[in-house]
Amino acid sequence: MRLRVQLQCKNLHEYLRELSPEILDRLYNHPATCLAVYRELPCLAKNYVMRMLFLDQPLPQAAVALWVKLDSQKDHDECVSVLAGLRLWHSQQLQGGLQGYILNPVFKENLRIALLGGGRAWADEGSTLGPDRHARDIESLDRYAMERWEVILHFMVGSPCAAVSQDLAQLLVQAGLMKSEAGEAPYITSAGFQFLLLDTASQLWYFTLQYLKSAQSRGMDLVEILSFLFQLSFSTLGRDYSVEGMSESLLTFLQHLREFGLVFQRKRKSRRYYPTRLAITLAAGVTTSSLPSSSSNLTSTTGTGDAGFIVVETNYRIYAYTNSELQIALVALFSEMLYRFPNVVVAQVTRESVQQAIANGITAQQIIHFLRTRAHPVMLKQTPVLPPTITDQIRLWELERDRLQFTEGVLYNQFLSQADFEVLRDRAQGLGCLVWQDVAHRVMVVTPQGHSEVKRFWKRQKSNP
Repeated sequence: MRLRVQLQCKNLHEYLRELSPEILDRLYNHPATCLAVYRELPCLAKNYVMRMLFLDQPLPQAAVALWVKLDSQKDHDECVSVLAGLRLWHSQQLQGGLQGYILNPVFKENLRIALLGGGRAWADEGSTLGPDRHARDIESLDRYAMERWEVILHFMVGSPCAAVSQDLAQLLVQAGLMKSEAGEAPYITSAGFQFLLLDTASQLWYFTLQYLKSAQSRGMDLVEILSFLFQLSFSTLGRDYSVEGMSESLLTFLQHLREFGLVFQRKRKSRRYYPTRLAITLAAGVTTSSLPSSSSNLTSTTGTGDAGFIVVETNYRIYAYTNSELQIALVALFSEMLYRFPNVVVAQVTRESVQQAIANGITAQQIIHFLRTRAHPVMLKQTPVLPPTITDQIRLWELERDRLQFTEGVLYNQFLSQADFEVLRDRAQGLGCLVWQDVAHRVMVVTPQGHSEVKRFWKRQKSNP
C-alpha cells in the first residue's frame, strides 16, 4: 500500500508555538522578531497587546474579557490562546486570588523599541563601506532571485542542466520532497510534486521551515538565524548591507541564503550583500492569502507561473503552450514527450507514463489537479474543463496498481490437527493480530507485532497438553 503524503505548510505562529519556551524568550530579545510576530497577530490580539504595552501592572482576566462583546467570546478565546501559546503574555495571580494577564516583559520592551525607536541598528548598511561599483538595481535582484530559486525547482524535476550543492540536495531529501536510493540520483516524491504546485512564496516558506528544523543538527544557533531572517524582512529592497560583525554561523547561513536566492552577494568573500524580494516577503504573511502583490510579479516575470497554457484532447494528447523549462519538465513527469516547437510542446498521456508517475508517489488526483489548474482559457469555456475520458482513465490506471494491498505478516502452517489450528487461531483473534486464515488448509498469518505473543502461547500450549 502506498503512503499518500499531504503537504502541510505551517504559518509563522504555528511554527513559533512549537519552539521551546527558552528559545522563544531568547527570540524576543530582538526588536525585529517582536515586530514580525506582532505584525502577524490577529487584529483583536494586536489590540490587546497595544492596550497593555505601557502597563506595568497585570490586568484582571475578567477586565480583559470585557473588552469584547458577548457574541465575540470565541474571538476572545482564540486571542487568549494565541498570546499564551506564543508566550506574549503570562497569567499572574492578583490579590484576592484573582488571575490576571501581563505582557512578557522582554517582548514588551523590545516591541516598544521597534515601534518607538532606540536600541542598536538591526543591520549595518553598506554605506559604511562606500559606494558599490557593482551595485544591483531592483529589477536585476528580482531576476537573480528567481533564477536561483528556479535552479532548485529544476533539480527537483530532474532537469539535467540543474546542479545544486550536496547540502541542498540532502535538505530536499530530509524534507521529503525528493527520495534517494543507494547509488541513484534523487527523484521527486508525491510531497515534492505538491510542493511544485504551490506559489513561489509558499514554496520558499515551506522550504525555510525544513531548513530551520535541521539548523541545530548543523551546529547553528536557531535563535541567531531566525532573528537574522526577521531582520531581512524589514530590509529595503535595492539597498546593500554589510557583513561586518557577523558570526561564522551567520556567514555560513548567508551562503545558504545566497544559494536559495534570498540574498545577492557578488562573491563568497564580498563584504556586502543585497536582500532580494524573496527575503523581504518571506516572513511577511507566509500564507498565500496575505502575500504582497510583489511576489506574484516575481513569478510572472520568469514564466514559472504560466496560468492557462495546457490543452488536453480526448486522444490523450497534451499541448502545452509555454516556453518555461520548468513547466515542460512538470508535464514530462506524467506524460511522454512527442514533439517540441518554439512555443508549444506536444505530449501523450499513456498507461506507462501515468503508472511511472504513480510509482514515484504522484497521485492521479494530483495529475488531474495540475491539468485542470493550468487549463488553457479555451478549455475553461467547456464543462467539465477536462474530458471525462482522460480523468477517468488516469484514475483507472492508478487503480490498476492498487488492486493488491501488501501487509507484512508471519505464516503459521503444518498444524497436526484441526483442533490445534483453531486454538491458535482463536488466540490470535483474541489478541487482534490475525491477518488472514484458511481453515480448509490450516494456514493463518499474524502480524509481526503479535507473533512473539502467539508463539509464547503455542509453546505453553504444547508443554501443557
